[in-house]
Amino acid sequence: MANSVIGRDMAVDLGTANTLVYVRRRGVLLDEPSVVAIDDSTGEVLAVGHEAKRMIGRTPDGISAIRPLKDGVIADFDATEQMLRFFIQRVHRRRYLAKPRMVICVPSGITPVEQRAVKEAGYQAGARRVYIVEEPMAAAIGAGLPVHRATGNMVVDVGGGTTEVAVISLGGIVTSLSIRTAGDELDAAIVAWMKKEHALMLGERTAEEVKMTLGSAWPTAQEPTAEVRGRDLVSGLPRTLEVSAAEVRQALEEPLHAIVDAVRSTLDQTPPELAGDIMDRGIVLTGGGALLRGLDERLRHETGMPVHVAESPLTSVAQGAGRCVEEFEALQQVLVTDRRGR
Repeated sequence: MANSVIGRDMAVDLGTANTLVYVRRRGVLLDEPSVVAIDDSTGEVLAVGHEAKRMIGRTPDGISAIRPLKDGVIADFDATEQMLRFFIQRVHRRRYLAKPRMVICVPSGITPVEQRAVKEAGYQAGARRVYIVEEPMAAAIGAGLPVHRATGNMVVDVGGGTTEVAVISLGGIVTSLSIRTAGDELDAAIVAWMKKEHALMLGERTAEEVKMTLGSAWPTAQEPTAEVRGRDLVSGLPRTLEVSAAEVRQALEEPLHAIVDAVRSTLDQTPPELAGDIMDRGIVLTGGGALLRGLDERLRHETGMPVHVAESPLTSVAQGAGRCVEEFEALQQVLVTDRRGR
């Protein structure tokens, strides 16, 4: 019994694309898409997570599959709260016990109003206390960087809604930049390109699959090709098209350029001592975008710095926030302080 009380503190990586829940002493117990399917007439939640994601672009009238977070922040408050509550219940079967302390990750460029919305969603979903940690900080802790030492660590976290670039030293963020160009923008760029070049309309799920199978940021020896299905904008009928990795790379050029630019301008604002450290230690890439083939190579080429991809880039933010929960007292300083007593 006592154990279930101790084990209930949790960390939530509330992402635009996926939400991960880490429970104290048990690790990451849940990793599902941040999607909610809602019945429009009653406002009732029909499905959450994987099940709801399968419905995107396929729902009849009266049901909408929505992504309650956009660009790393809450776009639909009620849906976010419902989703959080659902995920907490999924992890905590014994509902009556669960009033957890909760650490939630937010993008570093978030406004105080957006931050308050995230906290409020946590309280509404049943938390006893809500703490906030900035995503790049959590990503750095999760990737195993020595954030408390007096050396510069640079982390580039390419998520679904935002790309976070930060230089961290002595347990704090020295310079950071959060841009709203990330995985979703890459998908949108593929949709726009296919429309413009081939008059072919793709759904967002298809675009994401194209990005995962063919997408790259740097030329490789083997450039695979694949068939892509969509709707022909001229005839209105379904059509299949052969697309090469080189062409997809061209489609991704603009958002990739924005990501590289963010890394450059953050390096530009980094104090020289820390820039020297980063030259030695390199840049760590995390987030789903770190899985894009050749992104490390591209950054290496453009910045001249060594670049390493974190061990499990998809879960580093959740793991880092989880460390904050496990070592609550030790890592208290990295949490954003709450001025509102509750």
